[in-house]
Order: sequence, then C-alpha cells, then structure tokens
Amino acid sequence: MPKEIERKFLVIGEDWRKQITGIFYRQGYLFAEAKCTIRIRAGGGKGYLTIKGETHGAVCDEFEYEVPIKDANKLLAKFCNSPLIEKRRYKVKSGELVWEIDEFEGENKGLILAEAELTSEDQEIELPDWIGKEVTGDPKYYNVNLVKNPYSKWNKHKE
Repeated sequence: MPKEIERKFLVIGEDWRKQITGIFYRQGYLFAEAKCTIRIRAGGGKGYLTIKGETHGAVCDEFEYEVPIKDANKLLAKFCNSPLIEKRRYKVKSGELVWEIDEFEGENKGLILAEAELTSEDQEIELPDWIGKEVTGDPKYYNVNLVKNPYSKWNKHKE
C-alpha cells in the first residue's frame, strides 16, 4: 500500500522565493472523515483524485490518480464544500530535499506552509533558514480542516 511520509512547517521570510514560479491549484473534498478523505485537485492543466487514510504522526496511506481536467473542474464546482482550497504551490530544492511550499489564497490567504516528503519517519533533514515552526500532526493545518476552519477566521493573537 502506498505511504506518504511528510513533515510540515510554517514558512518565514521571503528567501525561498528566489527565481521560482508556482502552479495555482484549487482543491476540494468529496468525502472527509478521520479514517479517510477523498479530494479532487485541479492545477497546471491536470486533475487529480486522491484518497488518503488516517494520518499517524507523519505517515498516511495515499492513492493518487490523474483524472481529466474537465471532470476535476466539474467535481470541484458541483460536489465539494466551500470554500475550496486555493493555493499556489512552489517547488524549492534545498540540500537533499525538494520542498513543496503552499502559499494559500482566498479564505486561507496569509498562510504559507512547506512540506518535505521523506523516505522514512526517522529520516534526518536539514532545515533551510526560511523554515519556521513545525506543524506536522497539527490537524488545524490539514487542508481538509482549512475548508471547515479557514485561516482567515483564526484568532491570530493565540497563535
């Protein structure tokens, strides 16, 4: 069974932006429970259906399939709860890793997260200087929960 092992961090500063361009994505959830989420994503002219199992630490089961972009857009429009997740994803190489940095827009504007996919849970990684607090395992930063409780509605004074 395919596994996703990733650690997630808040991003600080702007040094990561040097000469990169991102891809704009929209994603929504067709089903969202603790044991399983089913999402649809459209971006870069492609569509994806992803099924994720329950997260344990930094690990979850994950299945992802490319779907026609027209189908992805229809599913987003007709079957997903609002607000959709809107974000621009950048890929930044640092050391041995390629970091995926998500700069959120819409209801989650102001939130910037970086994720590193790992080969094992105990893999040691070198953190770039633009990496802030680790939020791996904090459910409020899961995309599925950003639909239910967008970043714009958080009480920033408690963060």
